[in-house]
Amino acid sequence: MLPDSLRQRVLADWRGYGEVGERPDKTASIAGVLAKILPKLGLNERLTEQQMMEAWRDIVGDFLALHSIPTALSGGVLTIRVVQPSVRYELDRSWKREILKKLQARFGPGIVREIRFRI
Repeated sequence: MLPDSLRQRVLADWRGYGEVGERPDKTASIAGVLAKILPKLGLNERLTEQQMMEAWRDIVGDFLALHSIPTALSGGVLTIRVVQPSVRYELDRSWKREILKKLQARFGPGIVREIRFRI
């Protein structure tokens, strides 16, 4: 008498069934999938925008963070909303270059190319 595994292979071959092989592993990590999907959906820029909002206080300090907030990041242009014209003037004239350098150091040079202040 044939062993069960050999018997099953002979019967499968005689009936015309192919051998059942192992299925390929098609699992993927969530991080890998998100890295591929987010740019296609345009959401990776939204994540960067959220990260900038969270890091804004560290970048500009407490006083300026109380009087300004990042509102949008589009095409490398970060828009900052300020509460009054004097803060806008101070940020635009005195702090713009330093803030841009800090943002580029933290998030990479390609993410933020320009900063615009709005009242």
